[in-house]
Amino acid sequence: MLGRKRHVVVDTLGLVWALVVTPADVQDRDGAKLALAALRESVKFPKVIWADTAYRSVVDWAFVKWLWLVEIVTRPRGRFVLQKKRWIVERTFGWLNRSRRLAKSFERTTESDTAFVQVAMIQLMVKRL
Repeated sequence: MLGRKRHVVVDTLGLVWALVVTPADVQDRDGAKLALAALRESVKFPKVIWADTAYRSVVDWAFVKWLWLVEIVTRPRGRFVLQKKRWIVERTFGWLNRSRRLAKSFERTTESDTAFVQVAMIQLMVKRL
């Protein structure tokens, strides 16, 4: 299958806590469930998780499964308003796309794609130290 999707869970600083790379034909809701399951391995009780409107179906699933509160961040209709919470993940993807290796997906497996995203995040965090 050609194409990949990167489902990430980030903190308010934009640092990756959970990452799942799937083929492009996987639905967003299924990728979100995998990403939240990966987050569950390191974080047991997050206070709140903000999500985009594409992940609306995950709200009830996360509450039933782990009693997690997932809030959908929506934008006002008809006009563009910059909302800080909506741009946290987009900023992280922008940082990752600065890495030439991640600008296009040249990897044959999702595992190697995941590894290069992790390397790019390690480089970003080391620069911040």
